[in-house]
Amino acid sequence: MGLIRAQPARPGYTHMVGPQDSELSLIHFGLLRLSEGACFGLAQDGLETVLVILGGRCDVEAEGCKWESIGSRGDVFGGKPTAVYVPPGESVTVKGRGELEIAVCAAPAEGGGETRLITPEQVGVRRVGEGTFLREIYDIAVAENVAAERLLVGETYNLPGLWSSYPPHKHDVHAPPQESKLEEVYHFRVNPPQGFGMQRIYGEGGDESYAVQDRDTVTIARGFHPVAAAPGYQLYYLWVLAGEERVMHPREDAAHSWVSSRS
Repeated sequence: MGLIRAQPARPGYTHMVGPQDSELSLIHFGLLRLSEGACFGLAQDGLETVLVILGGRCDVEAEGCKWESIGSRGDVFGGKPTAVYVPPGESVTVKGRGELEIAVCAAPAEGGGETRLITPEQVGVRRVGEGTFLREIYDIAVAENVAAERLLVGETYNLPGLWSSYPPHKHDVHAPPQESKLEEVYHFRVNPPQGFGMQRIYGEGGDESYAVQDRDTVTIARGFHPVAAAPGYQLYYLWVLAGEERVMHPREDAAHSWVSSRS
């Protein structure tokens, strides 16, 4: 478990967290920033990758595929995302069309699916919860729409003062069908950016709470992990999951699960 504070925005690729510097064993996560006409080549040997356009437009070229001027939002609060899935072993070139920021989400894989563009129209939208824990979820790369081997990627939006990942759930034990073992990364954005949210991670591995700020990243190797947005501030987080099996079976904290079943 751990909090990685935001790093100064700089051109090129910035590594945020991975197995070499955290409790994670599978997920690699970083941010790519490019300006107009700048190019970046990415070769992920042994890793499948989902490139999520956080804001801006770009050209993307992979083996046998080329998409020009993709991306439809100025930032993460400006609509549904565009993404590209790339299986292991394929090289990718990204070219900025104006100011661009991409989340690079990766995990080990031997196979995976085919290289493909995920358009905003192909991103599923769910409203989950009720009352003070109602949130909106964008499913970018999940089992139903992208044939990845390990990665699951999406976005969650909390309105000011509301909770998500609630009732608290975890997925750190392989006990199908009640629970599947998946590690996770949350990457946060806040609107307006001077705001904050709260992240708690608790369970047999300990109990920690963080005041998360704009552009912070949190690793979740185990434990229940609810999130709250401070009043006045909209909270966003990109979530990246990976496990030996690509299936979501979260287990709710029995002490709090009653709140979702009340009449």
